[in-house]
Amino acid sequence: MEWAPAMSAQPVRTTRASAPPEGTVEAWAWDYILSRDSRTKLNPVPPPTRWESQAPARRLVRPGRPADWVLIPRATRTPKPGALVRASARAQLLHGFHHHEVQAAELFCWALLAFVDTPLRFRRGLLAIAVQEIEHARLYREQLERLGSHVGAFPVRDWFWERVPSVPTPLGFVALMGMGLEAGNLEHGQTFARHLRNADDEQAAAVVDQVAQDEEAHVRFAVRWFRRWAGPLQFELWRQELPPPLTPTPLRGLPLARAARLRTGQPAEFLDSLEAWPASGS
Repeated sequence: MEWAPAMSAQPVRTTRASAPPEGTVEAWAWDYILSRDSRTKLNPVPPPTRWESQAPARRLVRPGRPADWVLIPRATRTPKPGALVRASARAQLLHGFHHHEVQAAELFCWALLAFVDTPLRFRRGLLAIAVQEIEHARLYREQLERLGSHVGAFPVRDWFWERVPSVPTPLGFVALMGMGLEAGNLEHGQTFARHLRNADDEQAAAVVDQVAQDEEAHVRFAVRWFRRWAGPLQFELWRQELPPPLTPTPLRGLPLARAARLRTGQPAEFLDSLEAWPASGS
């Protein structure tokens, strides 16, 4: 019988399981998350094809960070659109996007380690998305270098890591990571691509566009599994799966990227409720 999620959230427990066996997908994911070596973090070897047999659930609480990555507790201000005429401001913006992609790759790896009793098809999907997030980070890194900058030139915040590992179930993970953080980038990608074009940086804008287009498939993956486990996609059910005190507010841009969201399988009624949600909240 296929795995079915518990609909009531249980307290999250962090396991102290040992490292996975070498040569497995789980070991690759474990090493990618925990690595403090910038070469491994930014350009890992391709994942193996062997999955660990009867793997225990492993819930890592924080990622490894290279020594030259400066972590801060609160994010710096995003450069205003008019400031993007300066290469340094565009580099700061793209540096933040790069770190979002690295965190996303790590957290898809985190999920395949944490939710070992889900169907292998689901975990394979998580792995494929993690690999594409690493590719997105590479694209942003190339743009940073084109602008005369580099990874580590600006401080970063592990905002995703502060929230995602608190979800107790795979249903909560796809609700927050895929239908929340990744779906919100469908709006933010359109906005920032437009700002970059207004600053005459077509190359950077094209990368932002490509990432947003790729992430439609990530959102579609999340919607498909949410429906499989929870039934028809209802706004209130999705909202209840978000870890408190998080609300839908930071997980969408206005106006909504309706066409893109509809392509991911989010119905119009869901989008009406998301758009009507108050403009303040965590």
